[in-house]
Amino acid sequence: MADEAKETVAFHHVSVMMEEAIAGLDIKQDGTYVDCTLGGGGHSGRIASALSSAGRLIGIDQDADAIAAARAHIESLSVECCLDFVHDNFSHLDSVLAGLGIELVDGVLFDLGVSSYQIDTAERGFSYMQDAPLDMRMDRDAELSAFDVVNRYEADELTRIFREYGEERWASRIAEFIVAARKRGSIATTGELVDVIHRAIPAAVRRKMNGNPAKRVFQAIRIEVNHELDILADAFKSAVHHLKPGGRIVIITFHSLEDRIAKNTLKEMARGCICPPELPVCVCHHRPEIKILGKAARPGKDELAKNSRAKSAKLRTAVRLANE
Repeated sequence: MADEAKETVAFHHVSVMMEEAIAGLDIKQDGTYVDCTLGGGGHSGRIASALSSAGRLIGIDQDADAIAAARAHIESLSVECCLDFVHDNFSHLDSVLAGLGIELVDGVLFDLGVSSYQIDTAERGFSYMQDAPLDMRMDRDAELSAFDVVNRYEADELTRIFREYGEERWASRIAEFIVAARKRGSIATTGELVDVIHRAIPAAVRRKMNGNPAKRVFQAIRIEVNHELDILADAFKSAVHHLKPGGRIVIITFHSLEDRIAKNTLKEMARGCICPPELPVCVCHHRPEIKILGKAARPGKDELAKNSRAKSAKLRTAVRLANE
């Protein structure tokens, strides 16, 4: 218990676009809501506080530290609703809800990406600003770590993830430098990796870059380690399929790759006829499953002034349509 309390106190995460997320969910007092990315419990705390004793909140996170912190935070609020904390990945939403005996819910929230706690805790190995063992696992029980990616992937594999997940212009050169560096011994820490990245990018280019040259590579490795993009589309679809008619899905993204998947998945589920355009009449009888509510929202000036990490955030909301 002492160790858990220590972890709980250390956990700090500023929830982004709080008011917009709560408004988007359109919370019903006796409803059932799922926070698929529990984090420190910021969003969940607000959701739970809006629920009556007949309401229910289900919080899912693959980080055990997050579960402990969120539980302590939400229970400190003396909420009335039923609480379920689940240590799992939101890609398993179907089985999580089945295990709780729940088929349909009133709202689902996704607050994607890495938490402030994970970035700021050096030992987790997410930050290029602090020297620490290469890790980056959101679930500490997962087998694949950043160390494995950096030291075991071939140059072409590294190039691919740096380009696809980091949109890194110097992907191939950085991969070559990594492979060359590890011939002299394993790249074991974030600091060692940052040094290799800096050497790979020409000095003249580095001087013109906006931000740390390692930022895109670290993002790419983190996404690869945690399979962040692979699971999104199916997870969003699963969430929609578990919504009651009128239920809401709210998705907060933090980079273009996440947001593109969120945007395209919601757009696909909001489509009506999917017949080829050359057909004179509809034969597919496909009906839209959701209605997208407005354009993607962005953080306001006040929030951006207080939390620089919110600057890339986008929030998308959709409502489940009634089944015919």
